[in-house]
Amino acid sequence: MSLKIAIQGIKGSNHHQVAKDCFGDDIELVECLSFDALVDKLISNEADQGVMAIENSIAGSIIPNYALVNHNDLHIIGEYYLNIHHNLMMLKGQKIEDITEVSSHPMALLQCKEYFRQYPHIKLVEDVDTAETAKRIQEKKLKHVAAIAPQVAAELYGLDIVANDIQTIKNNATRFIIVKTKNNVLPEAEITKASLRFITDHKRGSLAAVLNVMSDCRLNLTKIQSLPVIETPWKYAFFVDVTFTEYKDFVKAKSLLDIMAEDFKVLGEYKNVRQ
Repeated sequence: MSLKIAIQGIKGSNHHQVAKDCFGDDIELVECLSFDALVDKLISNEADQGVMAIENSIAGSIIPNYALVNHNDLHIIGEYYLNIHHNLMMLKGQKIEDITEVSSHPMALLQCKEYFRQYPHIKLVEDVDTAETAKRIQEKKLKHVAAIAPQVAAELYGLDIVANDIQTIKNNATRFIIVKTKNNVLPEAEITKASLRFITDHKRGSLAAVLNVMSDCRLNLTKIQSLPVIETPWKYAFFVDVTFTEYKDFVKAKSLLDIMAEDFKVLGEYKNVRQ
């Protein structure tokens, strides 16, 4: 029986590419037009696992997704880094001079903004997904409209790529997390990264004390992100990623942080794929 993998977007999207890279082609894709819908599919058992973008090397963190993982008690069981290639595509036979409108995900438009300065007549339109626009262009035979999407979308929907890699910064990668409702316990020897959430009190040096514990336990802090605690104005939760060589060092840090921090929570223990 094929794994049911929930993605944000449709076939031909970057999330689809990550699902293929992580799980192969023998999967049942559960397409979701929002991250909230993706979480709902996991909670209702309509999907086994989900692929969720969490940060981009240019645009930074996708902050609402941190809250989604926490509030819905999802477990991060893996991560994947995908190099992003934004390609301009349209119906076969059309040329770049024929374009009057380009539609894509807001993040894709933002990352390609510089390219379109040379085409001031082109209207940039935000859409829910990169591949969704490519599919619509093919289905409705839309002339003068182009999509910014991965190469796999052009192949799936029979479009011509009229310009490759139009993103402003060529070294552009997105980190995706693999999530599910139950923890997938890896052998301890394979666990070299963890995602944590905690709250510190307002005393001077509270956060520094927590970070010192991580350092003393030989954890390497690779990411820190603060989010307001909605129920308590001016209080913040911290989401951090740490890497380590020895799992026992992480166990020691967990026991100390559980005492020192408020609402300490492990969001996931998994393998660090960027050694």
